[in-house]
Amino acid sequence: MSNETDGSIQLEYGLDDKPPWPKSVLLGLQHVAVMIVPATAVAFIVAGDVGLSGADTAYIVQMVLLFSGLATVVQAYTVGPVGARLPIVMGSSFTFVGAAVTIGIDYGMAAVFGAILVTGFAVEGLIGWQFKRIKPFFPPLVTGLVVVIIGLYLIPVGMDYAAGGVGADDYGALHNIGLAALVLAIAVGLNLFTRGIARLLSILAGIAIGYVVAVAFGLVDFSPIGEAAWVAVPSPTRFGFEFEPIAIVVFAFLFLVSAMETVGDMSGVTAAEGRNPTDKEFRGGLFNDGLLSSVGAVFAAFPITSFSQNVGIVNFTGVMSRHVVGISGVILAILGLSPKVGAAVTTIPSAVFGGAVLLMVGMVAASGVRLIVLHTDLDRRNMVIVAVSLGLGLGVATTPEALSGLPTAAETFFGEPVIMTALSALLLNTFVPGEQSPLFDIPAENSTDPDPAVGPSDD
Repeated sequence: MSNETDGSIQLEYGLDDKPPWPKSVLLGLQHVAVMIVPATAVAFIVAGDVGLSGADTAYIVQMVLLFSGLATVVQAYTVGPVGARLPIVMGSSFTFVGAAVTIGIDYGMAAVFGAILVTGFAVEGLIGWQFKRIKPFFPPLVTGLVVVIIGLYLIPVGMDYAAGGVGADDYGALHNIGLAALVLAIAVGLNLFTRGIARLLSILAGIAIGYVVAVAFGLVDFSPIGEAAWVAVPSPTRFGFEFEPIAIVVFAFLFLVSAMETVGDMSGVTAAEGRNPTDKEFRGGLFNDGLLSSVGAVFAAFPITSFSQNVGIVNFTGVMSRHVVGISGVILAILGLSPKVGAAVTTIPSAVFGGAVLLMVGMVAASGVRLIVLHTDLDRRNMVIVAVSLGLGLGVATTPEALSGLPTAAETFFGEPVIMTALSALLLNTFVPGEQSPLFDIPAENSTDPDPAVGPSDD
């Protein structure tokens, strides 16, 4: 069990700690419970908007779960240079939903998966390979702002789930708000006023109690369980591949966003130890993102990237063990091979997950704030960078139609809150003189006071 150090939080279990097996399995289930609905929602939304059959939709959902699990295991334990050895749960990101729908309608799903196949490892692999060189451009001020915006712009997603899910007939109904509030209250109460296993499993307990209440009030539909098969085998090239230039350019932009999110999420996780990820961790994490996304496209899985909600779990519970996250990856992979089990999990109402998601994304934003405050002097220069970056990021998140006059590719690129915040922070921090600027600051190797946020080099 790890103790609190300067810049860190109180950790119940450190990076390489192994909780007892029963506790590890429950903690792993907690990670799965928080991310499974938003991760599979990407597949449901895209398949529904493109007009895929029920069988094709179910298959894509399975592949998202399977490759989320495989990528999570690789992230926790690594395969060669791939993986960060950090407790990062992987899943399919909402970043790619709009592009997948548009390209799927205009060019077909073969063009979607062809673009993912080409750009996944090509973009994130290149960024990971050269990250040591570009690392000085991502000091705690920049990465902290990325973590903050990831949390902030996901808050409306959490509210939508708490209200019952976008498009639900009972959206905003009192019973949905009540369920979400119940889950939130139980999770917060157990975390703040109890100790031991009750505190560590506070989120899972909230979801479980919320689900029982939902069943008691007749709000759960069990029919998907009976309709699902017990086992499904992955089918390579189910939709085929087409390589449309426009689709490839758009997904290349979005994988840049994904890389920025992953950098932010890795920083959010290691912030629990009061540090930034090492060069080796950054490189391995980005390799994992890109490679598993490309391989997953062969089997019709949408891009796999780090899941921000689960970064919040690490900071909320103080359980940083990568072995716990490895178990959650195995659980996800099993769910991906068994549609019936996955169907049972997805019967949990959106409102139940909404209470947990709201808590988690808030914790993500809070961990970003801590990363900035601990390692950045908030003088006038840095306050302006924070103000501009968050202002632009939240601006395009809340008012995306403001960019409707731009060309489609530019609207897609600049309409991403993470990319607007990251680019603003990156450009301002780089070209405005200051301690964290890579152009004006003393090089790390010549400095007698190295940045405390940067972990030890692995090279």
